[in-house]
Amino acid sequence: MARLAVVSGGGTGIGRATAGMLAGEGYDVIIVGRRPDVLADAVKWIGPQASAVTADCADPEQVPAVVAAVGDREVDVLFNNAGAFIGGDDATLADLAARWRAVFDSNVTTAVLLTEALRPRLRRPGARVILVSSIAAQRGGGGPYSAAKAALHGWVFDLATQFGPDGITANVIAPGFVTDSEFFDGRMTEEGFRSRVNASLLNRAGEPSDIAEAVRWLAGPGGAFVTGQIINVNGGTVLGR
Repeated sequence: MARLAVVSGGGTGIGRATAGMLAGEGYDVIIVGRRPDVLADAVKWIGPQASAVTADCADPEQVPAVVAAVGDREVDVLFNNAGAFIGGDDATLADLAARWRAVFDSNVTTAVLLTEALRPRLRRPGARVILVSSIAAQRGGGGPYSAAKAALHGWVFDLATQFGPDGITANVIAPGFVTDSEFFDGRMTEEGFRSRVNASLLNRAGEPSDIAEAVRWLAGPGGAFVTGQIINVNGGTVLGR
């Protein structure tokens, strides 16, 4: 039977590229997201090894649908990619609290609930748990988004410690500026794009495939002895953290 990967936020951008890469490596892939039409398009693009579950992973009542889709199989790769920058009006304390909670739900609660729900299904030994953070966790500038992504860094140390005796690795990938995603959702200006490209030592933006290649390494034989790490894929925009 083929190996199995579960990819949250798998309908677009980094998630879709990674799901496609894993399918190409011979995995069966379950992609998870909130929009059935987007997921259907991604499944068509990825190919016959892909299937989709429509669920909001921040909702404890919806996550069991993913567990049901896994069934009695073992999960070899869990790629926690769901997350978003959420803007809003912080005019009042109530507004501020609502936005921070929404950002933490989107970026942290999604990963926590999906990982805990699938914990019994992770292959022992050999499973790979990978969280997606951001360069914003290391240099700030994103308010609640930076804080939420930084929370994943602390949590992955706990996961690596807990999973280590079972031969399961847990790591974070922290991307820099990546194009071809919905992250900026119309907020990107030409000036903003150029400043981000210029900040890279390689003078280019990242692509979803750059992150997928980091997952390929962590999920493959070369990543077998790597756990509890923050893997920066940012073109040198932030150095050595």
